[in-house]
This record gives sequence, C-alpha cells and structure tokens, in this order.
Amino acid sequence: MRSLLFRYKYFWITLVVVSGVIIYLMYNALEPRQVLPVYQPADFNPELVDAEISHIKKYHRVADFSLVNQNGDTITRSDYDGHIYIADFFFTTCPTICPIMTENMAYLQDELRDQPEVLLLSHSVTPEIDSVPRLKEYALEKGVMDEKWNLVTGDKKQIYELARKSYMAVKTDGDGGPFDMIHTENFILVDKEGRIRGTYDGTRREEMARLLEELQILQASYAAPD
Repeated sequence: MRSLLFRYKYFWITLVVVSGVIIYLMYNALEPRQVLPVYQPADFNPELVDAEISHIKKYHRVADFSLVNQNGDTITRSDYDGHIYIADFFFTTCPTICPIMTENMAYLQDELRDQPEVLLLSHSVTPEIDSVPRLKEYALEKGVMDEKWNLVTGDKKQIYELARKSYMAVKTDGDGGPFDMIHTENFILVDKEGRIRGTYDGTRREEMARLLEELQILQASYAAPD
C-alpha cells in the first residue's frame, strides 16, 4: 500500500492542489467580495448635479483645491492623495444641523483615531465669518485632532463649486456670490483616487454606522489579496 502511494505521489499532490483551488473558487463564488460603487455625476439625483457635469458617466474626481485650515496651513487636494477621507460642509455659527454634524464627525474621528489612512475634511460655507482664528477656536471647542481633521476656509466661490461640481452635495443653484448660501447635511466618502464611494446623512447616527461599515469594505478593496 505504501509503495502504491509513493508510486502515485505526484498524482495525489496534484489532486490535492486542484481540489484546493476548486474549493477556493467555489467559496469565492458563494461569498463574493463586497465592492462599493464608484459614483459619477450621472448616478446622482439630477437636482444635486450642476448642469455642466450631469452627463458625466465615468472618470469623475474631486477637483483640485487650495484652502486654509484651522492652523493657517494651506490644504490642497494633494494632502489627501493616497488617503480615504470623509468630507462635509458646515459653518461655525449654524444653530440647526451643523452642531449635530460636527458631533458625528467627532464620533468618526474617535472611531478612526488609530487609522492614519483615513482623514476628515470640513469646508466652511461662510468663509467670510469663519476666519482661521475662528476655526481654531471651534476646533479646540470640538476636540479636533489636527493630524486627522481639517476645518477649511478660503475663497467662497471655490468652496461652493467643490460642493456643487465635485461632491454633488447640495440641491441649490448659485455662483458662490455674496448672497449665495448652501446648507447640506451630506457626508461624502472619497477614496484614495479622489472618487466618490458613498453619501450619508450627517445628522443621523445610524448613517454613521453605515458609513463605517462601507469604509471597511473600501479599505478591504485596497488590501493585498490573500
């Protein structure tokens, strides 16, 4: 019996390897890896999309930007290259949804404290009021970790164009002029390539749970295959 097994050892080795491959393929067929969609302007509610980009069905990325954070540092799109990040739009004097959104961003900050590849980005929609000193005061009040979370101010037209043409975050039209005002509860999940992978209601804690679940799916997509 032993000699028979030895004589056909290569056959048995091949059989074991082939069987393992078949089992692996069957497992993956039954349990496919979850993948988040890559959202394009054409995928959003048309009310959220600027008419100039509503036809775009592929290759959409968050546009380049240059803004200033709570420490007076210039923050650009390149500071987020290679990072997953969560973006929103707020203002420090908002009495309604912004305090809830900031509380939920702080919750995400705590949940993601030990994950340096994930960052947060909050854009002020009243940059004429939210100066660097005001943002710094607000950041200290809310426990913002500078290495994790940028609160940014700067050119109003640039911020509003980002909201409307990059993040598809608001329904209102406008040109970023002195009488233009946006107010949105949306949090936007952006991948390492600057693509939108999910949107969430930033006023609802259950949406934060969904965001964290989908963030894990996105992170797994960057992990090396087993």
